Amino acid sequence: MATTADFRNGLCIEFNNGLYTIVDFQHVKPGKGPAFVRTKLKGINNGKVIENTFTAGFKINIARIERRPYQYLYNDETGFHFMHTKTFEQIFLSKELINAPGLLKEGQEVEIVYHADIETPLSCELPAFVELSITYAEPGIKGDTATNTLKPATLETGIKINVPLFINEGDRIKVDTRKGEYVERVKS
Repeated sequence: MATTADFRNGLCIEFNNGLYTIVDFQHVKPGKGPAFVRTKLKGINNGKVIENTFTAGFKINIARIERRPYQYLYNDETGFHFMHTKTFEQIFLSKELINAPGLLKEGQEVEIVYHADIETPLSCELPAFVELSITYAEPGIKGDTATNTLKPATLETGIKINVPLFINEGDRIKVDTRKGEYVERVKS
């Protein structure tokens, strides 16, 4: 058991029957009354950020989480299959545990977050940006770049996103996996 004196950014705690990481905290000692700790907690399973106030000395359970490197192999009706890059152990995860399943391509490196005490996968996180090829896009009209207009395009993984008019079929682009949005064209 730990207390509020052990709080630090990035610490994972068990709170309200869930796992949360501490995003921000502040110890407050008012002139009148007991000391307390204001915190911002981010849910590991759902990503929601909540604010909570703990009284000083409140006992908490610290959860050990580990980030392990995996490589995406394929998906089928049982789920998404991954292989550990060092031990070659294979696991499969459901779509709900992956932050951007539509942007996964075969051979992609990911990190799977495990609850180390009970050896359970909690989530699968792609890198912040991935590079993908455009398999289909309507041709852009030359000179039509004065406005910030977007058009739909299909990526090699099958997902559709909006891209600028100058992007053509066969171009490689960088996509933000957190928002699922176009970032920039990649020079080949």
